[in-house]
Amino acid sequence: MTSCTPIARHRLTAAGALLTALVFAGTACTGGQPPPAAAETSSSGPSVASTPTPSVTPTPTASYKPADATGRAQNVPVPVLPDAAKAETKEGLEAFARYWFALLSYGYETGDVARLAALTSPGCRSCERAKAVITGWHTDGRWLAGGRTQTPSVSTTFLVAPDGNYQVAIQASQSAISYFNSDGSLYRSDPKPDDTGNLMLAVYRDGSWYVNNIQPIVG
Repeated sequence: MTSCTPIARHRLTAAGALLTALVFAGTACTGGQPPPAAAETSSSGPSVASTPTPSVTPTPTASYKPADATGRAQNVPVPVLPDAAKAETKEGLEAFARYWFALLSYGYETGDVARLAALTSPGCRSCERAKAVITGWHTDGRWLAGGRTQTPSVSTTFLVAPDGNYQVAIQASQSAISYFNSDGSLYRSDPKPDDTGNLMLAVYRDGSWYVNNIQPIVG
């Protein structure tokens, strides 16, 4: 990845991140107690025929399929803003930074950058270049595959800089990414870039975090 940021290469290849949401299904238990016994029916009273409870067939959940040479991604989970990311705290800012990169990944897989744009200043040039790649490669039947990014390290001192921004240091690790034409032919494949350091500049306003800029950490 070049000195631009992990989200925008000079050839308009950006570091997209897909942090797939994990859904944990909980199961109810009886706490070790047996179920209540059925009430006895008096022999002298009229018998009442029980009505069987109709069984409910669970609605199948469409499975996620990442993009590949056969086509674009399907049923991509939408990143969910963690409750922690809603607070103006150190932990909240770090959680928000991870969420922002998850939205970027979601955009790369789906072409939908509306959520990302709502949280990002148009003055962030690297962000705008990334959005241009995303929208450009999800029109006229084109698509992207790969480019999954993880954020193994996110930290902030939670001190406001003189320009009024909080600063968050983010390590981004991106996988290889491929660009496919509408006819299914491969336009180009970019290898996995080196991991990069980035500085996110963000502010808290109107009850939520907002990104003003993302720039490379040099040196």
